[in-house]
Amino acid sequence: MANPNLEAMLFKSADKLRKNIDAAEYKNVVLGLIFLKFISDSFQE
Repeated sequence: MANPNLEAMLFKSADKLRKNIDAAEYKNVVLGLIFLKFISDSFQE
């Protein structure tokens, strides 16, 4: 990343999320993000 402050902020946010979510629930977050990426790509075409 070009901005070190942005990178540090993103890692802090990720650490906060990891503390509040069980490892088994990561799949819901990841699948949601994959779905959003798919929809975004579909509408761009």
